[in-house]
Amino acid sequence: MNMISSVVGVRVATGPTIMLASGKWFDFLDPHGSDFDILDIANGLSKVCRYAGQCKEFYSVAEHSLIVSEQVDDYAFEALMHDAAEAFMGDITRPLKQLVPEFKRLEAAIEDAISERFNLRPDYRSVVKQADLRVLAAEQMQIMAEGCADWAKEAGIEPAPIRVNNLTPERAKEAFLSRFYDLAGAR
Repeated sequence: MNMISSVVGVRVATGPTIMLASGKWFDFLDPHGSDFDILDIANGLSKVCRYAGQCKEFYSVAEHSLIVSEQVDDYAFEALMHDAAEAFMGDITRPLKQLVPEFKRLEAAIEDAISERFNLRPDYRSVVKQADLRVLAAEQMQIMAEGCADWAKEAGIEPAPIRVNNLTPERAKEAFLSRFYDLAGAR
């Protein structure tokens, strides 16, 4: 039974929930039992701005995911989906995540539900992480304030040969879904 707390305006089923643009509900404490699909993920990722919005222009997590996906061969599908939890949680900056351990636990549970729902191969993380770091370095050089990507040189990370296009949410959603269906069909 679902209830709405009049004090905080949070819908509670098994846990706190949000209504997705599709009209479905996502339960943060029961992501495996939540009814979501790729359209919900694409919609959310296309409207979430990377870097807490602190970039020069709007840059969506959907476009970032596309770029990372293009940087790997064997795990392109998994790379496309690597930040899918952000469709429900937003793109929280790494420094803030370090301060909120519970957030990291919830994120891991949502990532697990997404991995299960979309049959992501479990051994993708190290390959995708390397591509993600290379893309991160290149993105920061292109769309962030000068000096933001200095960490990459110090860490020996070679920026990926990419170009950020700052797609609109509509274009990012369309491109994300197109890539998803192409990769899913090839599996």
